[in-house]
Amino acid sequence: MGSESDKALLLDRQLCFPLYAAARRVTGTYTPYLKPLGITYTQYLVFLVLWEKDGIPVGEICTRLFLDSGTLTPLLKKMEKEGYVTRERCRDDERCVIVSLTDKGREMKDRVREIPQEIGRCIHLSDQEAETLYGLLYKILTDER
Repeated sequence: MGSESDKALLLDRQLCFPLYAAARRVTGTYTPYLKPLGITYTQYLVFLVLWEKDGIPVGEICTRLFLDSGTLTPLLKKMEKEGYVTRERCRDDERCVIVSLTDKGREMKDRVREIPQEIGRCIHLSDQEAETLYGLLYKILTDER
């Protein structure tokens, strides 16, 4: 590979690759903690949003998680079937669906309380490195160019 356009096609020159591989590694680190609880990583993220603010529209969850409703709706239906959340149409706007935690969903919080510390032990970054990475990743996520 000699030309600049050929060099641009090298795996080591792709910013997307280390992002993808690191994301897979980090999310995979959660599996041994979440699987015994019977929840997926994406369900865990939904829980995090709802524990922060319960009784919110699907659209707000989509915005917080950078997901579309086509991805989130089946997941919420499964969580409802498993008794973790309820979904109710808004009185004022039939298109809006409010998601709320059930008692079982609120109780899950106690079962996952130690997970962030466990994951932190698996990711070997200083506090400053983690803060820098967090800022850079959110810059990518929120860049509206």
